[in-house]
Amino acid sequence: MQSKKLAGSKPGVPSQRYLDIAEIKEDVAVMKDGTIRAVLLVSSINFALKSVDEQNAIVQAYMQFLNSLDFPIQVVIQSRRMNIDDYLRRLRESEKTQTNDLLRRQIADYRDYIKQLVDLGDIMQKKFFITVPLDPTTDRQKGFFQRLSEILSPAIAVKLSEGKFRSHKQSLMLRVNTIIGGLQAMSLNAVMLDTQSLIELFYTVYNPELFESERMVEMNKLQLEG
Repeated sequence: MQSKKLAGSKPGVPSQRYLDIAEIKEDVAVMKDGTIRAVLLVSSINFALKSVDEQNAIVQAYMQFLNSLDFPIQVVIQSRRMNIDDYLRRLRESEKTQTNDLLRRQIADYRDYIKQLVDLGDIMQKKFFITVPLDPTTDRQKGFFQRLSEILSPAIAVKLSEGKFRSHKQSLMLRVNTIIGGLQAMSLNAVMLDTQSLIELFYTVYNPELFESERMVEMNKLQLEG
């Protein structure tokens, strides 16, 4: 009876198995189907404050931008509760180093006011992303058993395309530069997320509640500790 109980207590299936992402390396997300993704963080503009002519120019530029693309993109808007921990930490450090008693009290009062304002007001922060995909391979030249094995074990397909990763990434960068140039025509700035930023982005997406209480450790620190 005891051996049966021990034999039945198998570890659960890791959640990573259900994710579409195989790995993140060199600022690129590699998916389990062999495709790769780059993610751009895009600035925003206050469209309502623009004049009618400026609004029409932005709309026309956006239409031309979409018509110039010969590949799909994904626009993602992320709403998260504003985090001002770093700002409060800098205020706290400034308060400790302040020699003037009056200024030190004013900094402390201002820090408490800002914290209460964000907590009580539940202020949200919006971020805008564009996902740029690249599908480097097709299944036309693959046999039935090879496609079946890649479905059962998607990591094999990723390892097989490892040697072509450089050329695939170069093609992806051409698309990224096209997107950035098109956004600049609308007075929008865009920057490609690096490996650390991608990890933090997906961490917040899959762990929205945990992210508020347990912050991500920087990747280089994780490597040192490992």
